[in-house]
Amino acid sequence: MKDQEIVEKFKQPESKNYAFNILVRTYQERIYWHIRKMVIDHEDANDLTQEVFVKVWKNLHKFQGKSQLYTWIYKIATNECLNFLTKKRKKFFVPIVDVKSELLSKLESSEHVSGDEIQLKLQKALLTLPDKQRLVFNMKYFDEMKYDDISEVVGTSVGALKASYHLAVKKIEKFLKED
Repeated sequence: MKDQEIVEKFKQPESKNYAFNILVRTYQERIYWHIRKMVIDHEDANDLTQEVFVKVWKNLHKFQGKSQLYTWIYKIATNECLNFLTKKRKKFFVPIVDVKSELLSKLESSEHVSGDEIQLKLQKALLTLPDKQRLVFNMKYFDEMKYDDISEVVGTSVGALKASYHLAVKKIEKFLKED
């Protein structure tokens, strides 16, 4: 079922639940992994994924179709991730370095991350990036999103995104060479 059909069926009371179930089945895994790459922890990613779909449920009737449905959902997920990381820092009054070291320890102990040494090194390198730069890198590199779609999600110009991605790649290369 196409996105527009899902939205139309969602707006009809008799097919609302059916449409939402299709939407969740279509996007849940992609959204989970998008979130997981940012927050690292499986439980946090699960909770945030649920929160994202609760927000989608509450707001899908307002979706106007000016963007693609998946970019709209990604935007909600992105905002949830960034808000979660910000709240985590404020809640524990910890500097950004301590949050990164906490994420690193979760990464190293996670059963959901492949034991592949190269993959682990890449993930460690990603944790050295600022949140928004890591987000852009993840969306471009792992999710293979187009710059135009990323621009819609994060609300940044394509030129700035390209620069951010380029800087992220350079920082990752530097980290990997030094490690």
